[in-house]
Amino acid sequence: MRVAVVYNQQKQTIDVVQHLLKLLKKADIQLDEREPEIVISVGGDGTLLSAFHRYSHRLKDVSFLGIHTGHLGFYTDWRDYELEELVESLKNNRGQSVSYPLLDVVIRYLNDKPDRHFLALNESTIKRGSRTMVADVYIKEELFERFRGDGLSVSTPTGSTAYNKSVGGAVLHPSINAIQLAEIASLNNRVFRTLGSPIIIAANEWLEIRLQDSNDYLITVDSLDIQQDEIDAIFYRIADERIQFASYRHMHFWHRVKDAFIGDT
Repeated sequence: MRVAVVYNQQKQTIDVVQHLLKLLKKADIQLDEREPEIVISVGGDGTLLSAFHRYSHRLKDVSFLGIHTGHLGFYTDWRDYELEELVESLKNNRGQSVSYPLLDVVIRYLNDKPDRHFLALNESTIKRGSRTMVADVYIKEELFERFRGDGLSVSTPTGSTAYNKSVGGAVLHPSINAIQLAEIASLNNRVFRTLGSPIIIAANEWLEIRLQDSNDYLITVDSLDIQQDEIDAIFYRIADERIQFASYRHMHFWHRVKDAFIGDT
């Protein structure tokens, strides 16, 4: 088995990684940063996001596994005190994994500039500097509404518990092959009107967000900021690619949700 380790620079994490590397060596598990079969993320959800984007070109060949060195995260099944059990599971690897949907993002520009393509694990947002954002929302090539407000968020099911939830979006189970559009502080009065609630987009549909000509739009794709002018439209759909998580001990999604937002009652 070939394994890569991605981690943040916090002291606690570095201590965990040093112990992990010793255990991997003792178990004769090969380290391979270029062509791993399993990518181990040590840190938090942000670290796993970084690992995903680093290896997004090899999604068919790699599975991800998260070790959390802080509070329980949505992408991490293992804690920092369970390294021996984790390495033993790697030694007895049966190739089992669970896959989740990803968001396909295409930015189209004016004046024949080439399109840009991205994959998102959590979400993509569109916002505008200090002025109201105005955009036409198309669903499967049909105009749905003209949005006015602070911005729009499009999320995956796994990303539905992140920024999407904070702007009033629904929490989706990651087995649902869909994406979600949520409004960010929409402007609704007698003159301007939007639906005002989250929208779930099915696997055979897609979103097109057509923007007014402006040079102050900010588009995010997970933690990546894209601030450029001459943006014409952004297209969103469920990606053909999916992320694979090694399922040695994959925690129940609703248990994660309860633990993160409700706790013991």
